[in-house]
Amino acid sequence: MAMPGLASPSRLPAGIWALGAVSLLMDLSSELIHSLLPVFMVTTLGASVLTVGLMEGFAEATALIVKVFSGVLSDYMGRRKPLAVLGYGLAAFSKPLFALASSVGLVLTARLLDRIGKGVRGAPRDALVADLAPPAMRGAAFGLRQALDTVGAFLGPLLAIGLMLLWANDFRAVFWVAVIPALLSVALLVFGVREPARTGATASGNPIRRENLRRLGRAYWWVVAVGAVFMLARFSEAFLVLRAQQGGLALAWTPLVLIAMNGVYSLGAYPFGKLADRASRAALLGGGLAVLVAADLLLAMSDQGPAMWGGIALWGLHMAMTQGLLATLIADTAPADLRGTAFGLFNLVSGLALLVASGLAGWLWDRWGAPAAFVSGAAFAAAALAALLIGGLPVRRAPAAS
Repeated sequence: MAMPGLASPSRLPAGIWALGAVSLLMDLSSELIHSLLPVFMVTTLGASVLTVGLMEGFAEATALIVKVFSGVLSDYMGRRKPLAVLGYGLAAFSKPLFALASSVGLVLTARLLDRIGKGVRGAPRDALVADLAPPAMRGAAFGLRQALDTVGAFLGPLLAIGLMLLWANDFRAVFWVAVIPALLSVALLVFGVREPARTGATASGNPIRRENLRRLGRAYWWVVAVGAVFMLARFSEAFLVLRAQQGGLALAWTPLVLIAMNGVYSLGAYPFGKLADRASRAALLGGGLAVLVAADLLLAMSDQGPAMWGGIALWGLHMAMTQGLLATLIADTAPADLRGTAFGLFNLVSGLALLVASGLAGWLWDRWGAPAAFVSGAAFAAAALAALLIGGLPVRRAPAAS
């Protein structure tokens, strides 16, 4: 008989679905705001594109850096859910601040608080997914959670368009609506997700002691290295919104950019996750990098018409191919009792790379125009692809469950 909260070898556990629904609600809330935030900052608050780029990079990097501490703490405590609840709670608390913001400073405060919440919850939640999922279904588990998360990222901008049209471009009224799904997300996590009892080994003392870190082997650090170069190519999606607005897309319709990107992302994440359980993960990651190169080049070519929308769709496709896969690779290469630490360290390195990427993209945009920013992204993606082709990906697929 299956233990409560666990899955049979043929299906994913209920906890994975519940975590996916939690992510869906919070991403709906976040993207309801973030699909409008770059345009709100530039048109209402008078911020420069460089300011938007630096803020986005700093905020996202903050989230990824905080993950290292929450991941280590979750391994030390032997518990994942309390930190996930704290992180989602902080994100929910930040939502009213966007509606109240009258300056870039308060937007930055709200954005940092939101991203700190994301950082606190990220590594423990990913480790919890790995704890719940059967080893042979980890790709599908991460793909499903990512797919549901991205459904929220699709619905948020769609709702933003409707509300902006209904309320005559009233940014602040739309931001207030985002508070509701954020609170529902926290409630579902508290009452709808059961953390499994820890079995087997637990981390001996401090998870970041030298003897514990030695257990993160060469395969793990190679995934970290490839992921870092990959992140340099993947600056904030805020630049996609600004590219479309630069091409004349009306304010109320700018969320269409994230709707298109996340629509492709949500449709592809679960199928590509299942594919990662059966096919070559190196080939799948390489394919995702090649798609990102094509997306950047199309966006460099045009800010409107088929080329721009094709670039946005390809951006979503590369996310579907790679985001759940990278998480699966970390779960596969890290010892079970150090998964929180492994996800945290991976995101620390990725966070620093993202900060550099978004700041560089904003600087290039302001100095030489949008095409320069997207061409630089294509160059970094090509470099990551070259590193993958030269060094390979020394990770085998997880064994089938018995």
